[in-house]
Amino acid sequence: MPSTARVATSDDRQLDRLFRALGDRTRRALLARLAEAPATVTELAEPFAISLPAISRHIRVLEEAKLVAREVDGRVHHCSLDASALQTVDGWLRHYRRFWTANLDALARYAEDGPGRGGRRALRGDRR
Repeated sequence: MPSTARVATSDDRQLDRLFRALGDRTRRALLARLAEAPATVTELAEPFAISLPAISRHIRVLEEAKLVAREVDGRVHHCSLDASALQTVDGWLRHYRRFWTANLDALARYAEDGPGRGGRRALRGDRR
């Protein structure tokens, strides 16, 4: 049986870090806040009912994914969003976009033509 496993590339590892970072609602909320404006760690922690060290751990995961840049000024840590890392996710999604576009096009044809004209074939995108 042929193996479909392949060696992980740096892009694969970056995608893993990005999806891990984006897979947590607290981290997504932190990114949404940083999309508005840079903030200190203390400012980022204010709306959450978790400790400052817990927020710092979330920020560290975002930093590892290259989504957040942190600058230290004495004891104050300033964070800002670096959305350029999301281009890696966009590139990965671009490969799959054609599949859902084709399915949505087929669904639109089905909705316009009705079930009597094309039936399931229209949903699958068959054009026989």
